[in-house]
Amino acid sequence: MSKFVLEAHGLVKVFEEGGRELKVLRGVELRVNTRDRLAIVGASGSGKTTLLQLLGGLDQSTAGEVRVCGQSMSALNNSERGKLRNRELGFVYQFHYLLPEFTALENVAMPLLIRGVRSTEAKGKAEALLARIGLVERLHHRPSKLSGGERQRIAVARALITRPSIVLADEPTGNLDRPAGTRLFDLMLELNSDLGTSLVVVTHDPDLAGRMDRILKLEDGLLKPT
Repeated sequence: MSKFVLEAHGLVKVFEEGGRELKVLRGVELRVNTRDRLAIVGASGSGKTTLLQLLGGLDQSTAGEVRVCGQSMSALNNSERGKLRNRELGFVYQFHYLLPEFTALENVAMPLLIRGVRSTEAKGKAEALLARIGLVERLHHRPSKLSGGERQRIAVARALITRPSIVLADEPTGNLDRPAGTRLFDLMLELNSDLGTSLVVVTHDPDLAGRMDRILKLEDGLLKPT
């Protein structure tokens, strides 16, 4: 069993564009330990989101390998990758992607329900987590009735409800104003610490990046220390 919760070795991603090849990633190497807090920064269009999608098994690399808790993503079929994501990974995006027809409670409980946890147990854990982040009075509100900050906090709760080994976050505060974004990031760091997860955040905000343990810059298709 690998001591790393997440590894990337020789990660290459090439896109076909107008009959030409566009090499976005050129052999990325990355190792993330338990409880690591890592920020990935870089210019717009440098491939940060592409890298995060590969690390999360949401897309396939052209070459190279991603390993999550010692398991190679490329060695798994779609169903197995889905189970690994549900068990070990949490995702937070710039847009919350909450299901509009479900309440806050149902949205947070969903990953547990997908895993096969009984409804009463899943909703009990979701309610406890929502109470912890100050949203106990919003349990039965649908996303359209919530503020932007509340929706993102619920998205964070959904990512952490399964107690994943690692959370991957892509510009999680990008749609929020500065005070709301700071409060959300405070929450992410607090839960990251309490639950013992690792955290990888793609961000353009130097203040947020500066609060992480490590900062790597994606430049010319490679990750480099800042």
